[in-house]
Amino acid sequence: MKTDSKNSDNKDIVLVSIPGLSIKMDKKADFVQLKAHGPLRKACDPFLKKINERLKEEKPAFVDDDKVIASTWLPPIPSKAFKRLLMAETQITLGRYIPETVSFEITRNCKCDCEHCVVSGGEGDLDIDTMKHAIDDVLDMGAMVIVFTEGDPMLREDIYELIDYVDKERAIVNMYTPGTEMTPETAQRLKEAGLHNLLVSIYSTEPAKHDAVRRLDGAFEMATNAMKMGLEAGLLVTMATHVSPKNIGELPAMYELAKEIGVHEFSLWESVPKKRGDAIITEADRRIVLDMYHRTNSTKGGPRIFSNSYFEGEMLGCMAGQRWLHVCVDGAVKPCPYIPFSYGNIQERSMKDIWGKIRKDKTFRGQRSTCLMQETEYLKLVDRIPEGASKPYDIEKIES
Repeated sequence: MKTDSKNSDNKDIVLVSIPGLSIKMDKKADFVQLKAHGPLRKACDPFLKKINERLKEEKPAFVDDDKVIASTWLPPIPSKAFKRLLMAETQITLGRYIPETVSFEITRNCKCDCEHCVVSGGEGDLDIDTMKHAIDDVLDMGAMVIVFTEGDPMLREDIYELIDYVDKERAIVNMYTPGTEMTPETAQRLKEAGLHNLLVSIYSTEPAKHDAVRRLDGAFEMATNAMKMGLEAGLLVTMATHVSPKNIGELPAMYELAKEIGVHEFSLWESVPKKRGDAIITEADRRIVLDMYHRTNSTKGGPRIFSNSYFEGEMLGCMAGQRWLHVCVDGAVKPCPYIPFSYGNIQERSMKDIWGKIRKDKTFRGQRSTCLMQETEYLKLVDRIPEGASKPYDIEKIES
């Protein structure tokens, strides 16, 4: 990623400085690069190499005079939150895994009725004090990406208070919404609360198809307008989609829509089955996604592409239970949004204890290039959930 001439005088910005390790951002060369020094350098070299390759080969989501945002899913460079990411990756290299990204379902309310929705069963939402306590816990554990999601966070009146509550020196805040509640005024309130990135999902460039997925008339127009309002308010904005065998042929058209709207990133997530037999993308499909990812991100102009097929499939491996935690609307905690098993509830156990329980599960040891929910053997475990049982299901009931 080449730097602007007005940035060329900024040299060797220190990102991390602790006994035995310093990491600097070198802006003297044609490309921004991160360099480590000191006895602990080898511990973070693997992650820095991956980051540097991306900075050199791919366009960023956003650049201005004092920061680079390589992806809307990463903290700005430089920032205290990015420093926390570097420190976390150093710890992970040493075998001390940290939940870098924590997603929170904060309400069941949503005007859409999507079949693929993963919001947990039961009734009611967590109160704001419980939510704040959970946020404090995961920040203390090292998290630097907080995501609010499911159903529509904009339908929770205290969403602005929750966004504002997150310490922005420790973490960025991303939020998914179908866009049904967005107005210029609410977009501005999100900006003032400190939202880092607004994510709005699109399932087709054909309004009728998108509306059919959302099961809501006018959903497409509301979603595209929400992205435009977010941009006008000065937010980072991402258009997202789930890649499935049904829509993979539409990805080029979707990218053109993202480009037309002017979003910063087009985020591609592989569709995840809920049970054996559900359709998933093939290796040939995945190659189409990766080719589009590399081709687009090496081309000037237009939004960059984020793809978990690359980020998790090739760069870091599946993040579930290793770098990711998901908190359900009833307080149950899962290794990621898609795994239907609970390892504890924050209303009964501490987040740290629940994370420890997940880390003891051998399922989450070692790097894997595919989602667990795409693996036949793991889906056999999912099949053992009793028919009609509320999800997420207590993992201990399966194991016993």
